[in-house]
Amino acid sequence: MSATSVFVSGANGFIAQHIVKQLLTKGYNVIGSVRSKAKGEELKALIKDEKFAYEIVPSLTEDGAFDDALKKHPEVSVFLHTASPFTFSVNDVENDLMKPAVNGTLNALRAIKEHGPQIKRVVVTSSAVAVFGFGPQFDANKVYNEDDWNPVTYEQALSNPVFGYFGSKKFAEKAAHDFVAKEKVNFGISFINPPYVFGPQAYAIKDKANLNTSNEVVNKLIKLSKGEEIPVEGSVFVDVRDVARAHLVAFEKDEAISKRLLLVSGSYTLDTIANIINKKFPHTTVPKGDESRNSEITKAIHKFDNSRTQKILGFEFKPLEESIVDTVGQIYNA
Repeated sequence: MSATSVFVSGANGFIAQHIVKQLLTKGYNVIGSVRSKAKGEELKALIKDEKFAYEIVPSLTEDGAFDDALKKHPEVSVFLHTASPFTFSVNDVENDLMKPAVNGTLNALRAIKEHGPQIKRVVVTSSAVAVFGFGPQFDANKVYNEDDWNPVTYEQALSNPVFGYFGSKKFAEKAAHDFVAKEKVNFGISFINPPYVFGPQAYAIKDKANLNTSNEVVNKLIKLSKGEEIPVEGSVFVDVRDVARAHLVAFEKDEAISKRLLLVSGSYTLDTIANIINKKFPHTTVPKGDESRNSEITKAIHKFDNSRTQKILGFEFKPLEESIVDTVGQIYNA
């Protein structure tokens, strides 16, 4: 039997590279979409595996963005849609964040419906921000689970880039749910909803100056000197290797069809992370964390119950210390 072929959109992203790596390790063939030949060649050089090929999809939002790529690969039976903008530095919230997320997702689903009738499983990388309320919508007493939706409205989302990002994830995921409900599709769909994603890069780091947005949380601590103030900050997290693994489970297991998988390992504060770094990397300049502040910081961190997700996944999430040690070890040794 020939190996299953899996299409991964946005294949050079932080999470996507881990997905590609795990797929190849398990013997899948992988076709990844990238935005340019240069990015494709760079990725190929990192991956070094003949079971990996790439297709160029310059813009997610152009009509028919994925049509040609799927026409060229009738062997693909699984589509993992990881490509979506994650940035807060935008001038136009609607055109730079909301539309690319929503239209990019719909373009992928339309291409699958029209040009990939053989595709049986689709996984969309959403975000915990589509589940949790933030800022004025945060509810300290609420225990969030897989059924919850961030209450941000479209109008609120247009008011600033941070709300715009929350909105982009919510409305892209909603658009996918609606598409599958309205159209006659041949595939089962699942959604992955991670919060801050920590952990090492899948392949060697070339540019330490600019890590992915989540790992910048760790990177900004590493740049501090003894005696400097650690910001009062905390949230929920998951390890990138668990996020990648969940994408595989999402298409391999029938129990995941039509489900949202809320991937949260636990919570962190910057003080706790600073102390993990100090313990494991004694030569560091990172200031000591003051964990007596944790109980106060924790009041502003989401409570969650993702037991349904954990039951489907069937594996334990990596703890904070492992995530941080592997992230920092790679930054220091790169």
